[in-house]
Amino acid sequence: MLFSSALIGLREGLEAALVVSILVAFLVKTERRHALRWVWPGVGAAVVLSIAVGAILTYTTAQLTFEHQELLGGSLSIVAVVFVTAMIFWMRKASKSIAAELRGKMDDALDVGPMAVLLLSFLAVGREGLETAVFFYSAVQTAQSDTVQPLIGFAVGIAVAVVLAWLLYKGAVRFNLSKFFTITGVLLVFVAAGVLGYGLHDLQEAAFLPGIHTLAFDASATLPETSWYGALLKGIFNYSQQTTVLQAVAWVAYVAVVLPLFLKPSKKTAPAPAAAAASKE
Repeated sequence: MLFSSALIGLREGLEAALVVSILVAFLVKTERRHALRWVWPGVGAAVVLSIAVGAILTYTTAQLTFEHQELLGGSLSIVAVVFVTAMIFWMRKASKSIAAELRGKMDDALDVGPMAVLLLSFLAVGREGLETAVFFYSAVQTAQSDTVQPLIGFAVGIAVAVVLAWLLYKGAVRFNLSKFFTITGVLLVFVAAGVLGYGLHDLQEAAFLPGIHTLAFDASATLPETSWYGALLKGIFNYSQQTTVLQAVAWVAYVAVVLPLFLKPSKKTAPAPAAAAASKE
């Protein structure tokens, strides 16, 4: 779980850190540094809320029965898959326009007042934080009793993301963000497919879905999860040595549908007729 947790932490953390750096850079360059004192409370409140949600989800489910734990864990795993799928497609589309969009929103917030600036910062970072909280819970459920590896993975990923965002803000490093989000998006498709399979298995164990004893394969003898290569596959792709037919079908279907759609070249929008006519005049 270390790799997948670090990957999600890096991706979500970099998105949130880039949002903050765009807002800060806009205020600094437009000589409105006084508004920075309203940005940081919004960011801090979003971080506190995200940690609180993650802690509540992770540590209060111990009071539930086994079936209810599996039902909640499976449901939230599927929610996490929806989040990560929406995230990779949204960032693929918005990576080129996010800076201008955020600057426009901050300009509007400054006209409204300090609380609008605080709220914008809170919402901009809070969305990424809540997604990360759900991912963290799902990772802990997948790791079962081991909560240390997911925690270390998320911490490392977020720390690297903050450092990268700071270096980008300072101009110390430059790299193609669009290519970065494409590569991490491809990796996250496979991570999400594994989380989907694990979530469905939880729902089967909760007797919410049938087929818990109908296995697609049992590789416990040839590829056990206790081996280093089995642990590696489990950490990256949520590999299960005893995979049900429903898990296998869902994994293959998700990758077969989502990956080609994600890698499909985006269509270039043609200019509107009025705009085209105006350009000819």
